[in-house]
Amino acid sequence: MGLPKLYPILDAGLLAARGHDLRWAADQLKKAGVELLQYRDKAGSPQSVLQNAAAIREAFAGAACRLILNDRADLAVLASWDGVHVGQGDLLPEDARRVVGAQRWVGVSTHNDEQVQRADASSADYVAVGPVFATGTKLDAEPVIGLDGLRRARVLTTKPIVAIGGITRANARSVIEAGADSVAVISALFVEGESVEKVVRDFLEILG
Repeated sequence: MGLPKLYPILDAGLLAARGHDLRWAADQLKKAGVELLQYRDKAGSPQSVLQNAAAIREAFAGAACRLILNDRADLAVLASWDGVHVGQGDLLPEDARRVVGAQRWVGVSTHNDEQVQRADASSADYVAVGPVFATGTKLDAEPVIGLDGLRRARVLTTKPIVAIGGITRANARSVIEAGADSVAVISALFVEGESVEKVVRDFLEILG
């Protein structure tokens, strides 16, 4: 599988905290030409997650963008999305695979070498590794692994790697050079005085 080098994540909590509208953010990402997007909503009810997933799918109608739902394999299927991303405390990749089927993508988060090795042996399509740098997006963030941790992960798995955690335009290139196939960006999408579309286009240019 080929992963786009940029993997934006729209986080419901972050959008609410900053007063941003979900559909507006999705429209900005579509205009910038993103090809892979995750929606993460840790607190929303199944109904609200499905409503928001439908709004995002509508925003991306006609675009070649793969839509991935965080945590909820069942809702990913109901929403007719393209895959699910699970964390260490969620469904195992094999269980998620049974729910979403063979055609949809399954991604899994990892935070240390042992988890990377388990993910490599699983049916996951890609492995998220991090946090590479310090991040304020998750209150329960795991210890920072740094670029060295990312380099170790590159040795431990042949699956595509998505680096996550504290990635900005200033350090994104170093993350790719350390072995990541793609970089996940959450809070760095929103920069005071700049449009999300411009920020994303900058990332795409930096990442090549």
